[in-house]
Amino acid sequence: MEKPYWEGKEYSYFSHKKCEYFPCHKGADPEDFNCLFCYCPLYALGENCGGNFRYTESGIKDCTNCLLPHKRRNYGYVTGKYRELAELMKKMRDREERK
Repeated sequence: MEKPYWEGKEYSYFSHKKCEYFPCHKGADPEDFNCLFCYCPLYALGENCGGNFRYTESGIKDCTNCLLPHKRRNYGYVTGKYRELAELMKKMRDREERK
């Protein structure tokens, strides 16, 4: 089976072990913790992000227990959702233009 185009590439993984918060999620494997998506680009997808999240009582998305963007093997998953993010942004822009 052929490896994904990004596997083994430097741009697909970054681990900032000197960060004051590293690793920022409890139970994370520090040897496989990808900091590249420190602020998850999938947050805006809400329930369609694919991660392990919950909504707080006040309706805020809490990703404390989610390691999806922080695992080396998930780079392709995260970047594969960019089209969905672009479509979401287009819908929002179109909605604003109709006002």
